[in-house]
Amino acid sequence: MDKPRITIEEFSKIEVKIGTVRSAERVLETDKLLRLAVDFNEETGPRQIVSGIAAYVPDPSTLVGRQLAFVTNLEPRTIRGLESNGMLFAVGEGETFAFLTSDRDVSPGTSAH
Repeated sequence: MDKPRITIEEFSKIEVKIGTVRSAERVLETDKLLRLAVDFNEETGPRQIVSGIAAYVPDPSTLVGRQLAFVTNLEPRTIRGLESNGMLFAVGEGETFAFLTSDRDVSPGTSAH
């Protein structure tokens, strides 16, 4: 199902940055959730981001050190008692699931444009 078209002004409100995953662990008593600490080179330190990707990541430690794309200007959301401060960008599902990432290392916090 296609989503409605948006204007370039609406799109420009979305902030997408590359973040480096510093830690990743399963959220206890859930099947889908991982808790990530993601470095965006912010003075406040890594952000906590909760993501429903556990089915695609059998060993969360494989995410540590990876640079992935995140939406970083969403309002915080509480998921299973954990505050999530961003959203991971990924595509597909099942066999087609894949992360969106840079083709080379960049500084954490680098903005997409």
